[in-house]
Amino acid sequence: MPNCKVDKDACIGCGLCIGTHPEIFAFGDDGMAEVIADGDEASIEDAVANCPAGAISAE
Repeated sequence: MPNCKVDKDACIGCGLCIGTHPEIFAFGDDGMAEVIADGDEASIEDAVANCPAGAISAE
């Protein structure tokens, strides 16, 4: 399964990734998104493409 990561310096904490893919992302203690599980390729591509801050990248 593909992995992804969240650039905490770029994340604005809007929650779009969490709202659309809660199986992959959650809010961390700092209020920013973090990856909690691997996701399928389509979900990760969607999260990367739709992050308004460009903070999500595929690995």
